[in-house]
Amino acid sequence: MEQINCITTRKKHKHILRDDRYVIEQMLNAGQDKAAIVAVIGCSPKTLKREIARGSWQRLNNKTYEFEVVYSWDVAQRRHDESGKNKGRYAKINDAPELRAFLELHIKKHGYSPEAALMKAQNESIKGSFEISVKTLYNNIDQGQLGVTRKDLLRKEGWKQDKTKPRKALNNLKGESIDNRPQKANDRSEHGHWEMDLIIGKKGSQAVLLTLTERKTREQIITKLPNKTQKAVNTALNYLERKHGKDFKEKFKTITTDNGSEFLNFELLEKSCLFSKANKANKANKTNQSQKRFKMYYAHPYSCWQRGSNENANGIVRRFLPKGTDFGKVTAEKSKPYKTG
Repeated sequence: MEQINCITTRKKHKHILRDDRYVIEQMLNAGQDKAAIVAVIGCSPKTLKREIARGSWQRLNNKTYEFEVVYSWDVAQRRHDESGKNKGRYAKINDAPELRAFLELHIKKHGYSPEAALMKAQNESIKGSFEISVKTLYNNIDQGQLGVTRKDLLRKEGWKQDKTKPRKALNNLKGESIDNRPQKANDRSEHGHWEMDLIIGKKGSQAVLLTLTERKTREQIITKLPNKTQKAVNTALNYLERKHGKDFKEKFKTITTDNGSEFLNFELLEKSCLFSKANKANKANKTNQSQKRFKMYYAHPYSCWQRGSNENANGIVRRFLPKGTDFGKVTAEKSKPYKTG
């Protein structure tokens, strides 16, 4: 069988390899034309022309004592390696096709973040997963070395913090500022300090999602509300208080929100629904403070980064319920308060 019949079709956008250069030099020395070489190598005529130019050098002919231009695979390979030094380090992901396929599947189809997908690959002992760091994986994505783009990720860009002087919302002059929040809530050293927000659904739909995120454990509570009103928010909090009973005050010490109209009536939201009429009459045993189920604090205007845990959690919800979702059509099971670790 002739050699030309042993060569398979070459893939597009692939470099000439070392073995190909051996063949080119041998066929040129044998006097074969470029068309035959192209057929054997499986490259385009332009690629072969550039390759011959890369490996050409002048040598002295021993018979004629004149300089002649010839092709040398060694010269071509050396020049190829020199030019390749400017490309940077070789991507390890290229040597792990199983890991590449695993990451692309879980990030694009199953909604995993790159870090979560890599951790899952390590837990399942996918080959090559322990040789790549999270930072390297993000670099591979940015450099186009993975079949995933930033558009496929949960977070496209980081938060741009407002470095201006903190301001008080003009429509919330009586609310307690986040500046006065306990240090244990700020440094996440104590359980029971939450952040709260609403996720708005499809335009024209009144149904919204109320989300609460615990700062220390990142525990998440999500419930569906019929509308974006203080009454609806208070009803949801009353449900949680009745559900947890006497443990509610230990579980919910503070709640930090933005300055939305649905959260401004802090006196209504802080007031316990379990404070009975009999207890109200007994002022000697029950103080006004005992009527409060938690303390509310308000972040500065245009400073969503001050509720970063809740904003990140909302971003995960948006991964599965993107903008434009009609929350009025969410199933009854999802409308009940539930929590995720």
